[in-house]
Amino acid sequence: MKKILVCGAVRDRQMEQMREAFQVEDFRGVSLDNNPALETALGEADALINGGLPITSALLDRAPSLRVIATISVGYDAYPVDELSRRGILLCNTPDVLTETTADTGFSLIMATGRRVAELDSWLRRGEWKGSVGPAQFGKDVHGKTLGMIGLGRIGAAVARRGALGFGMSILYSNSSPKPALEEELGARRCEMAELLAEADYVCVTVPLVKETVHLIGAGEFALMKPDAVFINLARGKVVDETALVDALKKGRPGAAGLDVFEVEPLPGDSPLLGMDNVVLLPHVGSATHETRDAMAQRAVDNTCQALRGETPLSPVNLDSWQP
Repeated sequence: MKKILVCGAVRDRQMEQMREAFQVEDFRGVSLDNNPALETALGEADALINGGLPITSALLDRAPSLRVIATISVGYDAYPVDELSRRGILLCNTPDVLTETTADTGFSLIMATGRRVAELDSWLRRGEWKGSVGPAQFGKDVHGKTLGMIGLGRIGAAVARRGALGFGMSILYSNSSPKPALEEELGARRCEMAELLAEADYVCVTVPLVKETVHLIGAGEFALMKPDAVFINLARGKVVDETALVDALKKGRPGAAGLDVFEVEPLPGDSPLLGMDNVVLLPHVGSATHETRDAMAQRAVDNTCQALRGETPLSPVNLDSWQP
């Protein structure tokens, strides 16, 4: 019987689903560092459902039977895809099921940052609300403004849809390929990134992290933005030069930022971002709802079971290199 090793947040009912046809080794909620039982299980596993185990060459050497890895995430930048392909190991991810939830998070950052929600909440709790608010507490409109999307994939399109259809925002986008259907649906206009940065009131980044997008946004890009622009990073922390962002925020261009991701996670306690009132910070919670995390785990389970049965899984990453 084929064996599945579970190191991610899979629900009990999903574990039982897999046990109907496969042997399942449960390593949920236990330390994975220097774990002899894990070492033994790796040596016998046909599949791994993963939510936090670092995948390295050394680990793969200890897993000679491994043929499938299902990550409980849409991003797979932490996985050595080329090496997995060389070894004939199929990698699967979880797109689609987290699109709308992550877009909710992105637009909540747009709203919270533009209207200074976190800052004014703290201001009120400190007892500083003594009378009528004035310009020092004013925020920035969202409705009717220009939203610039750097990346217009599934999540980017969902954010843009909220802006255009819900808030009457004009949509500019910079993307590697044109999106004619979205242009028609949302009135979006494709342009070069420099133009987008100069014209957008809100700039939202949703590109994947690949070699070409590391530090895609840095000092030069921030210098092109409007002084009162709001910058949102919903992609990966390393897409943005964080040091340059801190410097740009101190200089007032952009005027504010909303961040769900960081170059180092968890965010270090000495990060300058923690002391900046014009920044809204979230602890990488783009997909973190009960419903969506359950759906992500289910997609990982379904991918694994289908692959072990010799079927094409729902969301493979490197299917061309896999032999069932």
